Amino acid sequence: MEHRTLDDIQRVADAVPLETAVPRMTRRERLERWATLLEQYRGGLVALMRIEYLAPEERVLQRGDHSPLAIAFRDPAMRAQGLAGDTVGDGMAFFELSEHEAHYLLCDCHYLGDLTPGAIAGRVRDVARRKSLRERWEAARGTFSRWC
Repeated sequence: MEHRTLDDIQRVADAVPLETAVPRMTRRERLERWATLLEQYRGGLVALMRIEYLAPEERVLQRGDHSPLAIAFRDPAMRAQGLAGDTVGDGMAFFELSEHEAHYLLCDCHYLGDLTPGAIAGRVRDVARRKSLRERWEAARGTFSRWC
């Protein structure tokens, strides 16, 4: 193991001291931040090609240099929150996306014509607004407990 000073490490990495670490964002907050990053992005985006036809073990490894996930991974705050990479699998795990949601957001078959950051940001916000299974369960449990 090689020992380095904090100054040496900060020159090559985005080091975040523990005392300034940000509390874990909720799924909705992570998705909203991703949408904001996409809206602020001023370059071209590339959708991933036909990911629905890949075997699951191949699908999770798919990535693209200018994909929406690459934009999220460039953000130090997203990496500090735990985004491990810019592959489909990394995105699904970090943003808690189902296979259907990942396909809807990332696959080329859902985009006719130009793929714009605003269009993808809107889709990400659509996914963020949906109630999670946990939120639906808690609402149902709350309703049921009022009856009993």
